[in-house]
Amino acid sequence: MKAKPPPPDHSQRKPRSDFSHFLPRLRREFYQADAVVFWTMPISHRRQDWLDDRFHAAFREMMLHAATREGLLSPAYCLMPDHVHLVWMGLRRNTDQRNGIKFLRAQLGPFLKPAEFQHQAHDHVLTTHERQRRAFSLACADYVLLNPLKDELIKKPADWPYLGAVIPGYPRVNPFDPDYWPWFWRHYYAVREPGIEKRVLPARQME
Repeated sequence: MKAKPPPPDHSQRKPRSDFSHFLPRLRREFYQADAVVFWTMPISHRRQDWLDDRFHAAFREMMLHAATREGLLSPAYCLMPDHVHLVWMGLRRNTDQRNGIKFLRAQLGPFLKPAEFQHQAHDHVLTTHERQRRAFSLACADYVLLNPLKDELIKKPADWPYLGAVIPGYPRVNPFDPDYWPWFWRHYYAVREPGIEKRVLPARQME
């Protein structure tokens, strides 16, 4: 008769990550300094009764506060009926987008009620190749600004009232203006803290 195998030894088991019950994230340093991140905040249960001018105004205000706290600008955002897309670009060495998104979600919560965000935002941290000017501008348009057109909510991209950019000091910039992207890149390099693009990151790995 075969002997039973010994019970498993759990004493050496690696402790679970603090984020093990969340979607996987890259290590924190990938969200810091000059990181460029596409964020998506789904609405729980795909609820669609929350989006109106009042929420849009609150969103823009809280985006400005997040930008001030964390050193950020958003070249493109779009509020869709059941989710929010936004792009953030870091401007300072001490910028931390994970702190920024936590702050933004907390501040928007009261304006969203009785709807609420899903428990965690989705993100995509852009690679060096994806950050190239033309590729990035096209991705902002295709992934963020053209969402309402793709979902057949409008007939022309600029007709959707709940999209735009949040760039502190420039309340009326229009991502559909033909001069927007050349102006944006000049502004971005002018306000970004010098030298932060030279930081060296480790190989991309999850927490």
